[in-house]
Amino acid sequence: MAMSAGRDDGEPMMDMNTTPLIDVMLVLLIMFIITIPVQTHAVKVDLPQPSNNSAPPVEPDKNKVYIDAQGQVFWNSMPINDVMLRQYLDASLQRSPEPELHFQPDPQARYDVVDRVLAIIKRANVTKLGFVGNEQYRNDF
Repeated sequence: MAMSAGRDDGEPMMDMNTTPLIDVMLVLLIMFIITIPVQTHAVKVDLPQPSNNSAPPVEPDKNKVYIDAQGQVFWNSMPINDVMLRQYLDASLQRSPEPELHFQPDPQARYDVVDRVLAIIKRANVTKLGFVGNEQYRNDF
């Protein structure tokens, strides 16, 4: 006497059909994969903390490094070379509070000049650096 495997002899099938269960599990898995990253995505932002001081904070000086289309580097509208740039950066880092450094390359400036100036700024350990004029590239991409 052998067990029936669901042939046409009228016996009940012994195995459970798992295809619908697998389909439901795959749909649930895809839904979890799609929805979980959206819920856990977060951007960490350091917000300023309110202070009890009624006096306004001291505004640091703002220095501007500009590179024109010919590759000339300017410090607050004065043309300078790489050595002078490093000296000005070192002198500004000695001040308390550290002044902000605004960096604005011309759109036509060569990349190697911009990269060289950024390397000088990085080696000087400037912590307050801002890129100015990026809105001119807004419609380019």
